Amino acid sequence: MLKVAVLVSGGGTNLQAILDSVDDGVITNTEIRLVISNKEDAFALKRAANKNIYSTVLVPKKFTSREAFGEELIRTLNEHEIDLVVLAGYLVILPENFVKAFEGRIINIHPSLIPSHCGDGFYGLKVHESVLARGNKVTGATVHFVDEGTDSGPIILQKAVEVEEDDTPETLQKRVMEQAEWKILPQAIDMIANDKIEIVNNLVKLK
Repeated sequence: MLKVAVLVSGGGTNLQAILDSVDDGVITNTEIRLVISNKEDAFALKRAANKNIYSTVLVPKKFTSREAFGEELIRTLNEHEIDLVVLAGYLVILPENFVKAFEGRIINIHPSLIPSHCGDGFYGLKVHESVLARGNKVTGATVHFVDEGTDSGPIILQKAVEVEEDDTPETLQKRVMEQAEWKILPQAIDMIANDKIEIVNNLVKLK
């Protein structure tokens, strides 16, 4: 049984997609054991409470250093025997010690087709604003393993979404979530839970 922690910052729509996918049998062999937020008022915490999932708030600025914050993340995750960390709209720069401690066990969902519209400064609506500014006809979402770079880890899954002529950043964001993010993030978790992927030479291979 894969024991998962989901890290969140806001509304928790991707968290809800994960929880629904567990209920629907899309994600198997998996227990969502822990939710961590960096914001005390994140609605995602209520979503966790509705499912009786333990949650906690760890605010980076309340720690003496990024390393101290990372140490507390590591301690909390180990206390709950977490196998996989899922970043679901988690708007925090990860401490290096945390990334190293959970190397190969952290995944992220990014709202574009990496390597386009990703890296430093590309998050939330900024991604979709960039897609529209460039005049792209297709965008999408990517699930990838997290390494010490920004959106640079091995790609697990991608799904394309068409850009419509009258799109705004908000309408495009909603369509990417519904058509891509909420589909491939649960799929990736299920693949990991059932040992269907491996990393070879920094590339994800399907078994």
